[in-house]
Formats: sequence, C-alpha cells, structure tokens
Amino acid sequence: MEYRSIYNGTLRVKDVGKHVKVVGWVSKKRNLGSLVFIDLRDKTGIIQVIIASEEIEVPDIRNEYVIQVEGVVTKKDVANPLLATGEVEIKGEKVVVLSRAKTPPLIIAETTDALEEVRLKYRYLDLRRPNMQKHMRTRAAITKATREYLDNLDFLEIETPILTKSTPGGARDFLV
Repeated sequence: MEYRSIYNGTLRVKDVGKHVKVVGWVSKKRNLGSLVFIDLRDKTGIIQVIIASEEIEVPDIRNEYVIQVEGVVTKKDVANPLLATGEVEIKGEKVVVLSRAKTPPLIIAETTDALEEVRLKYRYLDLRRPNMQKHMRTRAAITKATREYLDNLDFLEIETPILTKSTPGGARDFLV
C-alpha cells in the first residue's frame, strides 16, 4: 500500500492528468456546499484539493488534521501566483483521515503573531511553520557540508560524553 506518490509542493503543470496520492496537514478548509476546497500542506509546500461532495463522502476535517488524498492533477482556471503549485490543483477522489488534531493554539503560517512564550510551549507546532523549516534545512545543509569538508581532510569526528551537552527530558545523567 503506497503512502504517497508525490510531495505536494512538487506538483506542476507537467503533472496535469496524473493520478496522485498526497499526504499532509490541512492548512485551510472552505466548504461551499457542493464543493469543498482544502489547502493541504507538507514539508515541500501547499496544494489545493477540490472535492465534489456529491460524488464522494468528505469526512469531518479540521485544521491540522493529517489526511491522505487520492485524485487527478488538473489545471486551475485562475492561477495563484503566490504559490509554486498555484497553476494546478487535485480533484480529490478519495479522502482518508490519518490523524485528528485539536485546534492548535497558534497559526501555522509563514508569519505568526503568537507570543514567543506560546511558540516555545508548543514548539512541535511552531517547527511546522515554513520559516522554521527553512532555518532547519539551512542548518542541516551547513552541518553536512562542514562534516563532508572535514571528512575529506581525513578528520575524525569524536563524540565523548564529557564534551556533549545533556539531553533534557531524556534519561537521567549517569552518576559517576
């Protein structure tokens, strides 16, 4: 059983007509009676899913639910220049709720007006924001490049218990 066939943010006009399976967090849902629009977000971006509620059953979906959608990529009548995937959408044929979620205490978007205290308390949600993911990817790339550079110079990376920082929330530090 295939979990996903493509990442949301990679869909383009060249994919029109393809049958795809995507997974992500519900960023926004708009119910217009016979049509339901869902903005589905994953680590690569957002894709709009359009579902004809007369044709298929749409489960109860709220923001930050994790869902899986199967459907066909179609070209939008009016493109959204603000999104990389703004020229296409998915005509949903099947929707499965993989995980339900309570309404989050902060908005998961590029910018947020949430207080730093709230962002730190709900760090696992704050890290879903595109801005935070960009920082993590940049840091990982720099760390990887540094390690590769030093490895090519035959340096040896050594991690000793004395030189590493303690992991809070993990097992208690060993007493010596």
